[in-house]
Amino acid sequence: MVEATPPKIELRGICKSFPLGHGQVRSVLDDVAFSAQPGEFVAVIGPSGCGKSTMFNIMAGLETASSGEILVDGDVVTGQHEHFAYMPQKDLLFPWRSILENTSLGLEVAGETKKIARARAASLFPAFGLSGFEDAHPFELSGGMRQRAALLRTVVQGRDVLLLDEPFGALDSLTRTDMQSWLQGVWSQNAWTAVLITHDIREAIYLADRVVVLSARPASVRLNLTIDLPRPRALSMTTSAEFAGYERTLLATLHEETRSSSAP
Repeated sequence: MVEATPPKIELRGICKSFPLGHGQVRSVLDDVAFSAQPGEFVAVIGPSGCGKSTMFNIMAGLETASSGEILVDGDVVTGQHEHFAYMPQKDLLFPWRSILENTSLGLEVAGETKKIARARAASLFPAFGLSGFEDAHPFELSGGMRQRAALLRTVVQGRDVLLLDEPFGALDSLTRTDMQSWLQGVWSQNAWTAVLITHDIREAIYLADRVVVLSARPASVRLNLTIDLPRPRALSMTTSAEFAGYERTLLATLHEETRSSSAP
């Protein structure tokens, strides 16, 4: 009998509480559990303040869970950071460094020589639409190009899983749409396993194979919805009846959670 391939990443029973003093605690995550298969794109949405970023910090090894496990390829890696490449909402490019120097920085910090790190980063510039901007500085780039540079800096590390925390949240609507289409293309070419946090339901449906909806705090998984739309996905698909059906389902779930969080 052939054994099933384990998920690339799996969260099992992740809980997180913060002490408030005087013996009180605030529970933020409550038994969060979901997984992503190799090469799968999973989006996570939920009410504001439900604990999505805390969950990402635990996945990336930046915070400690109160209980639960993180697994990669079936092995427990809770608290470890070397399996995850984390891209926050802000590009965090250093203004005094060139784009090539910025994108190779993670490799250099990890111990790679400057020469090899910059050669590896430079090899990705054509795919990321950054050819010719190796020596430019962040202030010379548009918002979309800065986010491409930030994503290049993330993926060049060669980690198992990409964690994308609202990477396009600060962009204008048109640039954001362009970046979503670009990300879909570069993701499909590289077969990355990716987990995306977003507040944009349409972005989640357009990009993801599955959308995980978290409940109001303390967060647990309220819905795990498979997005059965063909790839590659054209922007025209966002006006289809199938797309609208997924949008209605997710909106209804989120509105229910928002109402429950504001109820007395």
